[in-house]
Formats: sequence, C-alpha cells, structure tokens
Amino acid sequence: MAHSFKFCPQCATALESIAQMEDGGWKERLRCAACGYTHWNNPTPVLAAVIEYQGQVLLARNAAWPGKVFALITGFMEAAESPNEGIAREITEETNLQTSELNLIGVYDFQRMNQVIIAYHAVCSGEVRLSPELAEYRLFDHADVLCWPAGTGYAMADWLTSRGYTPKFADWSRR
Repeated sequence: MAHSFKFCPQCATALESIAQMEDGGWKERLRCAACGYTHWNNPTPVLAAVIEYQGQVLLARNAAWPGKVFALITGFMEAAESPNEGIAREITEETNLQTSELNLIGVYDFQRMNQVIIAYHAVCSGEVRLSPELAEYRLFDHADVLCWPAGTGYAMADWLTSRGYTPKFADWSRR
C-alpha cells in the first residue's frame, strides 16, 4: 500500500524519490533533498486473534465492509504495551470478552497493506457486546471455518492445522 506522504515533516519541503547508499546497497526511498529526512515506510504491526468462545470460533464483520465477510478481531498496538497486552485490550474493546488464555500462532506478512500481523489464539468468556466498529459476529464450529487467502486467513489456517483440522479456503477468484 503506497503511503500518501508528500512533504517532509521536519521542513515541509516536497519529498522526492531519491536513491541513496544504505547498508544493503542502493535503495530508493522518499527523501527530503533540503534537510536529508528519509521516510522509511516500515510495515505497521497489527494484532489479530482467533477467538475461541463457548467451544466455537468467533468471527466478526467490520461495519465498514460490504457483504458478509467475517474475519478475526484485529487492531493496532498502542505505545508502551506488549503485543499480548494489545490483543487482549482489542478483544475487550471490540467484543467485551475477557481473555483467559493467549498463545502466539505466528507472524504473517500482509504486504498489500504494508503490515506485519502478529496472530494469537485467545480463549475468551463473558457476554459479547460489539463495539460500533463491528456490525455482527458469528460462531463457527472448527470444521466449518472457511479460511481466506490473505494474512489473517493464513493464521486461521495454521491454527486449525495445529488443532488437527484440514483448513478449507474460500475461492476468491469468483468474486
């Protein structure tokens, strides 16, 4: 995902695509010719959770999404919190659920959005009350979860595999 960074945050000069020698050789980045500022455009860490709730998998639909696409609970890490603290906070903020167990599934690239996804399995309890960010949720039996061919979908597939299920992927070529 291309960022819309156009001006230097230090001196307001228009950024230019300038090649410069770095540790790994020549690298073209948005840079300021006036003050030398470099826009690194590093990936953003995103937290995600496969939520196990009442023995089933909870997936939610974002209010901004068209159609009936359900996915993992996700969110951005805040400053001064660990990934574990961040995903537990996101789960509570978005679903009102409390996390009793949290285990890392893995780390996944999501280059289209310039993100790195840190995915967890969370065992949760309580009464579901969705934030305005989410339109609805559904509970799925493990064998009925349909994975998707993108970052968090691969995390779901890895988690299902670790539980002895063969993941099934949605065919997005017909969309």
